Amino acid sequence: MLVSRLTRIMATVIPTVLLAGCASLADRWINRVRFKPPYAASPEAAALHQQLRVIDLHADPLLWNRDLLKRGSRGHVDVPRLQEANVALQVFGVVNGVPFPPRMDNNPDRWDVITLLAALQGWPEATHDGRLQRALYQADKLAERAQASNGALTLITNRRDLEALLAARERGELIIGAMLSLEGTQALEGNPANVERLFQAGFRMLGLVHLFDNAMAGSAHGVDKYGLTEKGRGLIQRALALGMIIDLAHASPATIDDVLAMADRPVVASHGGVRGTCDTARNLADRHIRGIAKTGGVIGIGLYKYATCGKTLNDTVGAMRYVADLVGVEHVALGSDFDGAVTTVVDASGLVMLTDALLQEGFTEAQIAATMGGNALRVFRQTLPEEQKSIKGAGENLE
Repeated sequence: MLVSRLTRIMATVIPTVLLAGCASLADRWINRVRFKPPYAASPEAAALHQQLRVIDLHADPLLWNRDLLKRGSRGHVDVPRLQEANVALQVFGVVNGVPFPPRMDNNPDRWDVITLLAALQGWPEATHDGRLQRALYQADKLAERAQASNGALTLITNRRDLEALLAARERGELIIGAMLSLEGTQALEGNPANVERLFQAGFRMLGLVHLFDNAMAGSAHGVDKYGLTEKGRGLIQRALALGMIIDLAHASPATIDDVLAMADRPVVASHGGVRGTCDTARNLADRHIRGIAKTGGVIGIGLYKYATCGKTLNDTVGAMRYVADLVGVEHVALGSDFDGAVTTVVDASGLVMLTDALLQEGFTEAQIAATMGGNALRVFRQTLPEEQKSIKGAGENLE
């Protein structure tokens, strides 16, 4: 009887361990760092960095089964590394659909990799095929980690939350603000009204597309690369009415044109680059940089090769300089794409090295403060809802 019981336990546990191990290996292989810690910035940069309100507009650690509250040995982001980097607010992207193989152009919506990844990582069964459920599950993961953090991680859903975070940091508290961002409205599963469910789950930034066209808008990486659909136009109206920030990262040129024609407040391109320094299908043309700036928005520059066409922080700074020269430094921001299946120059703990590179490029301290967080903060203050709104636990939606 004992042998039979042990056999049943092993038959259950061993496959689970093996599956989790496969996901862990994929995470380690996909989310690499070109220059690993420890990082040694100049004394001037180190001193300046500690005075900044650092805001990163995009990172994807919620896709991976890691404990955000513990310093990890793989990937790019966790709370200890964010604290070490003096990050005030991290925007957490929520990936919910990736085609196989994922290409930089002409992706159809088929063979969704997240189906396999969700199963490997032991996510609830409803997330294996349900993109809305994937988004809600990841939101619930972040809320649970914030609750368990003893005040080290706090959700930001409105301006009151934001100002409370800034006040706490002024008192010297190493608290990290966390904001949820959807990466691709395929999570709405064809129904614009589902954005209200995401809003109630805490989402405050709305990335319209990711790696393929969807029912709301065309992607820069899609097959047809169309603009906003009729449903997409209705979605924009709903999202703006709720107080969500529209994110144009990954959007097709036609989608960017359509959103800019509708926008009555700042919009962002949370993570990527510009064609003026790196001419890829994903990156922003000058006319779109100008259009985003005209709304009062910001452009987040990434820390990876496809965004900058280079492998150093100087390449990131070069793209930031390009935007600053074209439309003004007040429209430049950081959008690392940490843990986004990319190799970044540094991990989150190395953001002081970006401050150092900006200093070396000749940015003033005031310009660095704006680029590293001040500009994003301005946009959040202009766009987020003022008052606290009810946020339901996303987990209650899971079957």
